[in-house]
Amino acid sequence: MTVKSVTLEYQKGIIVVKGLDSLPFATLDSRTKYLYSKGINYKKITQYLDGQKIEYDDKVLDLLPLRDLPKIKVELRDYQLEAIESWSSEKMGSIVLPTGAGKTLIGLKIIEIVNSPTLIIVPTIDLIKQWTKILSRNFDIEIGSIGGGIENIQPITVSTYDSAYIKAPWIGNKFLLIVFDEVHHLPAPSYRLIAETFVAPFRLGLTATIQREDHLEEDFPYLIGKSTFQITARELADNKYLANYNIERRKIFMSSDEHSKYKEYMTTYYTCLKKIGLQLYSSNAFKRLIMMSSNNSVARRALVARNNATDIALNSRSKMDEIRNILGENKDVKTIIFTQHNKQVYEISNDFLIPFITHKSSKEEREDVLDGFKDGRYKAIVTSKVLDEGIDVPDAQLGILVSGTGSSREFIQRLGRLLRPKDDNSEAKLIEIVSSGTAETLTSERRHRNIKK
Repeated sequence: MTVKSVTLEYQKGIIVVKGLDSLPFATLDSRTKYLYSKGINYKKITQYLDGQKIEYDDKVLDLLPLRDLPKIKVELRDYQLEAIESWSSEKMGSIVLPTGAGKTLIGLKIIEIVNSPTLIIVPTIDLIKQWTKILSRNFDIEIGSIGGGIENIQPITVSTYDSAYIKAPWIGNKFLLIVFDEVHHLPAPSYRLIAETFVAPFRLGLTATIQREDHLEEDFPYLIGKSTFQITARELADNKYLANYNIERRKIFMSSDEHSKYKEYMTTYYTCLKKIGLQLYSSNAFKRLIMMSSNNSVARRALVARNNATDIALNSRSKMDEIRNILGENKDVKTIIFTQHNKQVYEISNDFLIPFITHKSSKEEREDVLDGFKDGRYKAIVTSKVLDEGIDVPDAQLGILVSGTGSSREFIQRLGRLLRPKDDNSEAKLIEIVSSGTAETLTSERRHRNIKK
């Protein structure tokens, strides 16, 4: 290895190494004779050079100036202290805690400990507001934000994933700590580029569920480090940190007409799959069916039949009758009703005169419903996926899952909406309504099986 005067520079997400012929984690450009590496490798590169006792001029960092942060005046729980301690050994990795267990508070304490320019990345504008509020209150400084048409970059800044992806090449060397809230979003093909572009050597992921349906959680050790701490809702409930809870599955039977139509559609579905030679349980079978349906009439017919059958199972009138029974059994109990699709949200809202929240609800409508639920004006609300994450939801005691996917993450997030400790130490309950004799029973089994894993 020929050693010259070595310099490290940052150019739009890339570390440029001048003065060396070779280096791990870097590629030599035959034209410029410089070595190039992704920003994520900054820490590895400097550690290697230090280990080899190679002197270098580090021009990578352009940190935003930050005064010493005040100590947060809060008493942390034992598991929160353990989570912080486990992360602090490497200052990298994810902390996995159920909704309501204080992930934001842990993130706040870690920001205080690291006491360096920090970027917090969140999935929604609502979470920007929540983080900005708690950061401002505890640190008494101006908090920057990027997203929703605002670009105000400060030593501590909160950004959406979308905005961080766009801005990363220009701000990727301005922070030492990067916090990924709801970190399960990170391995997505576009968002992972955020982690690869930023040079921040300190990385923290926060989530209630690290698993993904596509298994891309396997990339976390590379993107932010390994999971350093994890505790379940059951463990926290047993120690009185979260409300104790019970999950009940209620199977209902569709009407004879509904069941007959369901079987007819499913028969068509399986017949079409057989014709096109697609094994239902093979890897990525459903994704392949969707792709084939664009130019194959039999595949398209299979997809339509399957969707019609699913619509019948999810929207059975028997489910509406069961909702009525559950609400009657739990009068004056604060209840959130969860569904998979907006169509069912509107039907339940109309049938039971219950206020709803969907992604189409305006900010004013959503705030009115949540405020009314918080102060007791409304005893029940119905929603689709919009309350799964990113919105501060008032405490509820009962959840009714009318329809959903097989995702354990979705299931845990919905359960988490019920787990804040109750003043009377009462038990939270999540009731699943499942159409018997349909694929919905397998969906329910799959999300339970994933949680047990």
